[in-house]
Amino acid sequence: EVQFVESGRGDVQVGGSPRLSCTASGLTFKDYAIGWFRQAPGKEREGVSCVSASDGSLVNADSVKGRFTIAIDNALNTVYLQMNSLPPEDTAVYYCAANLLRRRCARDFSGDYYNPRAHEYAYWGQGTQVTVSS
Repeated sequence: EVQFVESGRGDVQVGGSPRLSCTASGLTFKDYAIGWFRQAPGKEREGVSCVSASDGSLVNADSVKGRFTIAIDNALNTVYLQMNSLPPEDTAVYYCAANLLRRRCARDFSGDYYNPRAHEYAYWGQGTQVTVSS
């Protein structure tokens, strides 16, 4: 049975820097593209970051570039999302997910990496509510 367990601080103040963790059992993260997504109330699910251990590719959405860092620890089978300098707009439920269709994050025709669409991801964590307040 595949299971993801997410953990991390959920209530932070503006400017805070929480770190989310996602640990898998029944699946080896280093074999697939792993993503972080978020969904705010009334909004569509947004791809935040993608990482691949097979080629070391890292992708961050423009909305979080320079503030969020995704990392994978193969020994612990855990993916992290380090978030820095959070404004209230980052309030959302955050999910980790595994893409069994790809070993790497997706690439466009110019060779730039991007996070594959949510529908490609087969397994999801339970979600972690992150609330940024002043």
